[in-house]
Amino acid sequence: MPRFSVIVPVYQVQDYLAECLDSVLTQSFEDFELIAVDDRSPDGCGAILDATAEGDHRVRVLHLPENVGLGRARNAGLDRATGDYVLFLDSDDTFTPGLLAAVEARLRHCQDPDVLVYDYARSHPDGRVVRAASAAVMGRPGPEVFDLDERPDLLELLQVVWNKAYRRDYVSEQGLTFPAGYYEDTPWTYPALLAAGRITLLDRVGVHYRQRQEGGNILATPSRKHFDVFAQYDLVFAFLDRRPDLDRWRPVVYGRMLHHLNTVVSRAGRIPPGDRREFFRRAAEHCARLRPAGYRPPAGVDGVRTELLSQGRYTGYQAVRALARTRRLVTRGA
Repeated sequence: MPRFSVIVPVYQVQDYLAECLDSVLTQSFEDFELIAVDDRSPDGCGAILDATAEGDHRVRVLHLPENVGLGRARNAGLDRATGDYVLFLDSDDTFTPGLLAAVEARLRHCQDPDVLVYDYARSHPDGRVVRAASAAVMGRPGPEVFDLDERPDLLELLQVVWNKAYRRDYVSEQGLTFPAGYYEDTPWTYPALLAAGRITLLDRVGVHYRQRQEGGNILATPSRKHFDVFAQYDLVFAFLDRRPDLDRWRPVVYGRMLHHLNTVVSRAGRIPPGDRREFFRRAAEHCARLRPAGYRPPAGVDGVRTELLSQGRYTGYQAVRALARTRRLVTRGA
């Protein structure tokens, strides 16, 4: 049984795939299996995976008979994982050198916690590599092993699956799986952190998160699929319904959900212009149903903006955005 199972879902990334695979296979710590899931990629990815597997016994390739999407491709890899810990890597991103050795050392030192969180940096097309804003949280003093009550600031980070190592038995105990659709990380990462009794941090950049040119990131592509975000948070709150012992987290998760909905609707190129008013209507219905009694909106413009969104007040929201934009321009000019 290997120490790590590294699961890489693959779809239309033939220009980046070799670099991704190489970043795993050249790690100094070698006790791992790499499970590459070909999600019926229409380009040359399948052939690249097969050729790589022929040259390295640690690589296992699974060719799916049909395209199922990122989340379900991860599930297919997870079903075949045998390692003590599971790590996920998107097929256009890369591990940094020495990551697995550093993860192993930290896990051993902390006596195999449920979840280990490491940091990441954004890798830009012009060659810049910029560490994420999460660096401030990662480097904050605190206990070596903790639960979320001791470090609630972890929920303020970008909730992605690929900057963590998960104890595989813990994943099975919690029944963690990925849903179909966009924002599939959301119903995995929140339950994984909320339920964990033992979490640790590795203050180190472990992944270079590739910032691809326009069209390379599906989350930056206009589509009604961005409405999937509502269903994904329904799954998070359904998890909380099953765990009354975690009820204290409802206001926090609700606030993070509002922040996420605001990001989806405010980022250019996500919600098609003709669908924006519908998104606000859906947000109002969604928030009215899920809003917990203990929730208090944050102060300042962000609080005003998210409250307007939660009430479906499209015109007011747009006015606040326009005012904030004007103030930024005036400040910049001054």
